[in-house]
Amino acid sequence: MNIAKLVGRALHSEPHTAAVILAAGCGSRMGNAAVTKQLRPILSLPMAVRTMLAFEACPLISEIVLVVRREEEAVMRRLAAENGIKKLSAIVFGGDTRQKSAKNGFLALSKKAEFVAIHDAARCLILPEQISSVVKAAWEYRAASAASPVYDTVKRVTEEGFIEETVPRECIYAAATPQVFECDLYAAALYAAEKRGDTVTDDNMLMEAISQAVKVVDCGRNNFKITTEEDILLAEAILKRREEANDG
Repeated sequence: MNIAKLVGRALHSEPHTAAVILAAGCGSRMGNAAVTKQLRPILSLPMAVRTMLAFEACPLISEIVLVVRREEEAVMRRLAAENGIKKLSAIVFGGDTRQKSAKNGFLALSKKAEFVAIHDAARCLILPEQISSVVKAAWEYRAASAASPVYDTVKRVTEEGFIEETVPRECIYAAATPQVFECDLYAAALYAAEKRGDTVTDDNMLMEAISQAVKVVDCGRNNFKITTEEDILLAEAILKRREEANDG
């Protein structure tokens, strides 16, 4: 751990935790080429803004790095300023894979960062208290991930499309984000993956490859990744229900 981190730990009882929000995709499955998914409005607020607001409101997050498409940098800066995102420390450009985008965000963290929370901007229904739960688990176990139990009966299927066996669902979780890791651990896992030539679709896979245990934190089924037009309708219904509950 470097000197800046040691000094930060001495001054603050909680580790300095940064968030990397991935908002560099094109959202090809949304069916609207005019607006990328991260800029699609959800009850009048762009998806990426809703996500940033959740991390802004989480007291355990000290800084935010936003990973964006190069052509969307200006609009993302404007939206962050207009919506009071004060924790935003950097905006960087995404790579041609999710793994490269996450690395670009990670490399832009301040030297004070001891833990990194990597989150998909398309999971804009995450709540600040859920972020805190995953962060606290990572502080204890070095690595933690949001997830949700799978309630359906799960089948393993052959390449020909026939059921091979039933997988016990008690042990099956759908991985989500945020995924939170000790920075030194994440850096080592990234380096090891690059040496092996691995490409991963979520950051937990980096930990699996180096045999690092990742603590699962149930953040519920509403923390889903918005992918289709139907997902937007569902997200808006959930947000309206939350607003009604708060008004009540």
